[in-house]
Amino acid sequence: MTADRRSVLRTTARLAALAATGGLLAACGTGTLRRADPGALAAHPGTVDPQHTTDPAWNGGEGPASPEPTAPAEPRPDAEPTAAAAAQPSAPPAPPVLPPLAPGTPVEVAYGPRTGKNVALTVHGSGDPKLATALLEIAEQRGAKLTVMVVGSWLDQQPQMARRILDGGHELGNHTQNHLNISAMTPDQARAEIAQCAERLQRLTGSIGRWFRPSAAQYATPMVREQAKAVGYEHVLSFDVDPRDYNDPSAAELQRRVLNSVRGGSVVALHMGHQCTVDALPGVLDGLAKAGLKPVTASQLCA
Repeated sequence: MTADRRSVLRTTARLAALAATGGLLAACGTGTLRRADPGALAAHPGTVDPQHTTDPAWNGGEGPASPEPTAPAEPRPDAEPTAAAAAQPSAPPAPPVLPPLAPGTPVEVAYGPRTGKNVALTVHGSGDPKLATALLEIAEQRGAKLTVMVVGSWLDQQPQMARRILDGGHELGNHTQNHLNISAMTPDQARAEIAQCAERLQRLTGSIGRWFRPSAAQYATPMVREQAKAVGYEHVLSFDVDPRDYNDPSAAELQRRVLNSVRGGSVVALHMGHQCTVDALPGVLDGLAKAGLKPVTASQLCA
């Protein structure tokens, strides 16, 4: 027997022995691991990656995986979006539909028509989102509409609140980005404060909103009105009733302050993020109803 034939026979014998004992572990050129000894793998968990084996036990019990390439599986309806799909930009939100304002509506609105029975409860948007949500829910349960003048930095922290407010039938307005003393700023600084909040409203809701309210001031200075107009706000929303809920009076005292001052056309300034405001709102709404007054949005007040 020649040396070459003896070598072939020895190699054939060794391969037959390995196959008989289940010891063949690697498939040529693929690097795919195959489970040879179930007992050994069970004794050493983690030695084989279940994503890289063709054993039925690692394959969902569906039998051996085919060595042939298979077509990609169809996506399940409930499957999580892929990274590529998640990276696709979503459609911009539809802007809220606002009623047209009445002819002659002033540039700065401190109150609406005194002969009517509508009032506007405006709320500065900031603070604990749980308190904000509680305030919205109380208003919605009683059919009242609020006008929320949001602070842009609050939207950075609570972006979901923008849609939550609009979805409840309320109105959104701009109360600057950082709620600083805008009257003491330079024109460029004031414009930036207004524009930054407007950008967030546009991105989250599809609109910058109709109303701007200056921060740390009841009325806008001529400079602030000019900068607001440059950003896109034709109207500034002031107020004629300030119950100072930011000082955290009792709910009973806050109710008294509002109801003793409000009348047809009033614009009331309240604040989110204060428990007293949440506690007082049911009584305020009851008192308004007894007086024949209806809480509507600022746009509805001036329509």
